[in-house]
Amino acid sequence: MSSEERRRREEEPLRGEEGLREERQQADDVCEPVEMAGLEEPGVAPETVSEDLVYPDSEPIEEAPIQEGLSEEPLEITQDEFSALGDELESARRERDEYLDSMRRMKAEMENSRKRQERERARIVQLASEKLVRELLPVLDNLERALEAKGNIYEGVRATRDQLLAALEREGLVPVASDGESFDPAVHEAVMGQPSDEHEENTVIQTLERGYVLNGKPIRPAKVIVAK
Repeated sequence: MSSEERRRREEEPLRGEEGLREERQQADDVCEPVEMAGLEEPGVAPETVSEDLVYPDSEPIEEAPIQEGLSEEPLEITQDEFSALGDELESARRERDEYLDSMRRMKAEMENSRKRQERERARIVQLASEKLVRELLPVLDNLERALEAKGNIYEGVRATRDQLLAALEREGLVPVASDGESFDPAVHEAVMGQPSDEHEENTVIQTLERGYVLNGKPIRPAKVIVAK
């Protein structure tokens, strides 16, 4: 091999390394950030933020999923649907009016029933009073005859008393037994106490005013004297 060929072969690797360095330099020039003219202040280096910068405490922001099937178009109501809604509204109004009318009739019926009961009660009381007065009229007649008679009217007054008592008993009036009976605070009222050797303690000695029970209910207690 001649000396010229040997020198050429030694220079080929050197030129290959220089070519690689030139290619790398060209690639670095392409990757450099392009500066926008007129936006940076003179003497201030532009700040660049890496897109791959990740904060350790932050969470990635997820975009809200887009719901499918939702349309932004305005809701349109057809004439048939509008008519159907009008019919439903009219039906609801009729049903409301029917309920109100039914409630008014029910209220009127209850008011009429209450008034009928009051009138019936008043009529019953009137009939009861009329019946009692009719039974007492003969007693009044006997009292008038006793006052017109001359002489001893004891028997006439006694007969009149018996007649009046019988009329009241027919209405449920019963006299309270008291003389010789044990004192009963339900039907007796002790006016005073009196010592007695003939009667046991709490025994009625004397009746000052008779008591009565009407249909099982005491309406006036008997006023009595009780033995101590």
